[in-house]
Amino acid sequence: MRKSVENLATSKITGGRRHPLRIRRKYEIDRYPNEAVSGAQVTITRRVRGNNKKTALKSIDFVNLATKNSKVKKTKILKVLENSTNNDYQRRGIITKGAILETEEGKCRVISKPGQIGIVNAVLLT
Repeated sequence: MRKSVENLATSKITGGRRHPLRIRRKYEIDRYPNEAVSGAQVTITRRVRGNNKKTALKSIDFVNLATKNSKVKKTKILKVLENSTNNDYQRRGIITKGAILETEEGKCRVISKPGQIGIVNAVLLT
């Protein structure tokens, strides 16, 4: 069960106030998801727990494409063909892990998390 303070607005059955057992912690705060689209590269860096950093993509126009003969090539993204994460993401052209992209070399599947590591790595599909 998720701990929540939303039900504190209501009063107890006796008419008394409800008090939280504890307040929300910094690490429990949610953020809006970072949704990378194709376009000129824009990144943001944010501090996360443990004083670590996450670099997120807002938009990107190139993908690091691993081909059959173990070569990695920087290729232009043409469009997002499929995104099994979410039908809405597919319609809007959002790039997430597992998305199928159309590139200049052909179709490829994204194997990295653009919203967390700041680059798009993919493998060529047959």
